Amino acid sequence: QVQLVESGGGLVQTGGSLRLSCAASGRTFSRYAMGWFRQAPGKEREFVAAITSSALGTSYADSVKGRFTISRDNAKNTVYLQMNSLKPEDTAVYYCAARKFGLDLARLQYAYDYWGQGTQVTVSS
Repeated sequence: QVQLVESGGGLVQTGGSLRLSCAASGRTFSRYAMGWFRQAPGKEREFVAAITSSALGTSYADSVKGRFTISRDNAKNTVYLQMNSLKPEDTAVYYCAARKFGLDLARLQYAYDYWGQGTQVTVSS
């Protein structure tokens, strides 16, 4: 079992930055691929970014490529999402997720085994 707790969300102006963190419990964090997803009001949850267990591979949604960076620190059992040049359309609840197959950069929700509770990001115009 892995428990995930997100933090770092908040209110920011257009063009601003935020860094989300996702702290994981357990000794096997370094074996999991990790992903970030988001869900805006009235919309389905969508893929944002993913990183392999070793951090050698990353993947991004086209909408955030060049603005967001996913990273991880396996010694701290934490995955991060650095978000720069934020836009109002980035407003959503952001969730981190863990996938047992650490080499995969999955973009589909069902591929992930564990989820956090989410953290709200609001970008004002």
